[in-house]
This record gives sequence, C-alpha cells and structure tokens, in this order.
Amino acid sequence: MPNARQMTTSELLARVRPHREIDGCSAVLLPHTAAGEIDWAGFEHLLRRTADAGLTPAINMDTGFGPQIGADGRREVLAFSRRTLGEGAKLIAGAGVFGIAGDPLGAYRAAVGEICAAGATPIIFQSEWLSSKHDAALADAYRAILAGAPAALAFELGTMFAPFGRIYSLDEYRRLLDIEQIVGAKHSSLDRFQELDRLELRDATRPDFKVYTGNDLAIDMVMYGSDYLLGLSAFDPDAFALRDRYWRDGDPRFYPLNDALQALGMVGFRNPVPAYKDSAAAYLTLTGHLRDAHVHPDCPRRPAWEPEILEPLRALIAQHAGA
Repeated sequence: MPNARQMTTSELLARVRPHREIDGCSAVLLPHTAAGEIDWAGFEHLLRRTADAGLTPAINMDTGFGPQIGADGRREVLAFSRRTLGEGAKLIAGAGVFGIAGDPLGAYRAAVGEICAAGATPIIFQSEWLSSKHDAALADAYRAILAGAPAALAFELGTMFAPFGRIYSLDEYRRLLDIEQIVGAKHSSLDRFQELDRLELRDATRPDFKVYTGNDLAIDMVMYGSDYLLGLSAFDPDAFALRDRYWRDGDPRFYPLNDALQALGMVGFRNPVPAYKDSAAAYLTLTGHLRDAHVHPDCPRRPAWEPEILEPLRALIAQHAGA
C-alpha cells in the first residue's frame, strides 16, 4: 500500500467520493459560569442544538473538558445528557482514566460500563497507561477495556491537544481494525496524509469501519471518505450539517461554506491549540447561543480581542449558510 505522501495530485483527486452521506458527530462545548461552575442551561441548549441539527453529540471529550471535570463530573454530564436527549437518541461519551494511578484497566472498564448502561457509545480516550502500550499489547489493552461492550470507538490524539496522546503506527491501527467491537476511530493528528493512509487501509480490510476525522485544519477530509468527530463543529453545528447536505446532494455551495468554516478553524485552532475552547465560547456568544463566554478555569485563554477577529468569520459563514 503506497504512502499517501507519495501519491500524485491526480491520484489523490481520484479518491474524492462525491454524493456520500457524511456521518457527522460533534463534540459539545461544556460552558461554565464566571464562578467556574458548569453552565447547565447553556450546555442543555448546545446539546439540543447539536442533535436538532442532525449531528451526533459527543460529550466528555476534550471540548467538554472531560479530562478536567473528574470522574464524578463526567458521570453527571452523561446522566444530564441522556435525560436531555431522551432514551434512544444517539450519543457518544468519552471514557477516560485521567489521573488514575491504581487500576487504570478497572477504571476504563467501569467508565465503559457506565456509558453503555446509559445507551451511549463509548470513545476510548487515551491516557499515559494506554499510550504506553505498543503493537500487540495495545490491541490486547483495547480488548480488555471493551470486554462485554457491544460497540465502541477508538481515539488517536496528537500531543498538541494533550500530553498523554499518541498517534498509532499504521500496523497498530491495523490491529485495531481486527477488534470487532471497535466500529470506528477518531484521528486527531492534524496530518491529512496519515488520515488518507488509514482510509486506504480501512477500504482494503474493513469497509464498514468509520474513520472520523479530528482534523480541524482539514475539514475537507470528508471529501475523501472520512466522517467526522470535530471540536470545530461545536462552533456552528447547523452550518456543518448544511455543508454535509450540500455534499450529499452534489450542491456546489458546499465549497464556499466549507471554506468559510475552515477559515474559522484556522483561527480557532491556532496555537496554543487547547485554547480553541475559549474561542468556541466567544463565537457561541457572538452568535447568541451562549449568554457569556466562560470556560473551565484550567482552559488556556484567548486575548480579549478574540470576538473582533471572529466576527468577520461569523458573517462569512452566515452569508454562505443563507442566514
């Protein structure tokens, strides 16, 4: 299998897949109050808005401050989300063991069990323990974590997002495809060529497996066969859902809307990358979907002039979304 970096432009263009139905999933921002508490009313609105747009909400992800709010906080967000969306509604929830020193495997299995009991799909967050596993030991760890779980998602996370993240080798990724319970994986390297290699491997070995792009700097990966689970879509799930429909219908308005959303991604996900959540809060305040732009106290902050650079992007997206 050739490396995607070695392909010609013509070979890459030949991999474009028009008219495909995109499986859009969106990490939901967990807003906070000025006092540092969870803004439950704001979160409820964002959660409902995401589902109403036709995207699958993903909670307790990096965008939802999963690593920061602790196990009890993640349980509370999971229970609240299920009550808000109702039984049977699609929901993805992060399963992580942040800060667990004693029994990480037991903690992972407990988190997966709680998520499955809530009728949600677990996505396995990496950790120092899981990222230390390599080759066959990595696949064995996933099998042990998922014992008894009907279905789950894996997650490769670049270190620009979290220090405990790791991008797997292509051979390790192949081993994950052999695990029946893993029905998809989010890829967050911000490297389109690594993602293209995963798509080719998926197509050759397990076509039903979902490669969810987490590349907020290349959201056009949906053109090549990726689905998505993005933090950027938390800024404007309605515009993302419209873009997806344009692609399915062969509507050329896909391109300017995609470009406008990508421009937002380039600004929102600039260094330091984790501060994108502060950018999201500012954008959601600009668009009237949050009252105040507050995030978790541990989140890196953008400058006070952030709304000023986001406003032209908001107007551009609104123009191409017909708002």
